[in-house]
Amino acid sequence: MSSSSCCIKPERGRRLCLIAALGWLCCTLPVQAANWRDDLPQARLSGSGELRWFGLQIYSATLWSSTAPFDASQPFALELTYARQISRARLVQTSIDEIRRMSGARYTQAQYSHWQEWMEQAFSDVNEGDQLIGVFLPGQGCRFYNQTQLLAQVPDPDFAQAFFNIWLDPRSKDVQLRKHLTGVP
Repeated sequence: MSSSSCCIKPERGRRLCLIAALGWLCCTLPVQAANWRDDLPQARLSGSGELRWFGLQIYSATLWSSTAPFDASQPFALELTYARQISRARLVQTSIDEIRRMSGARYTQAQYSHWQEWMEQAFSDVNEGDQLIGVFLPGQGCRFYNQTQLLAQVPDPDFAQAFFNIWLDPRSKDVQLRKHLTGVP
């Protein structure tokens, strides 16, 4: 497929293709850290818990932080270990739905669209035992890792805040899991 075959109006199409390419590049640029612990060498266990849905374990979650008590304005890592198979599409859609539920009209449709694209590029289908580790870097954005490598770097502090709020905001759907992770009621 030629680069112009996806475009109806050549000038507008080239701009959209360029924007998409830049978004992909920003999300996949290699960085020095090959393991999330390289980002947070002083990280210690803050808390852990499980997400269950109708009694079925979906994943276990572990929060790592270099501050005690936990401070959401400082760098931290959230490690999810999946107990079942979940598709990338389901992970992304559930994340977007939760961000929208908690954020409402705070963000634009364009932001939600970019965030969805970034997550689609960063995440993959997961199976029992797979891990996804997100590292929050205040003022910079976040990085996503699996057990062996960096998956993506997202240079958007708004996305990072909105994404991790799924677990750490007081309005989280699972307040007990939030409490187990952070130690905050």
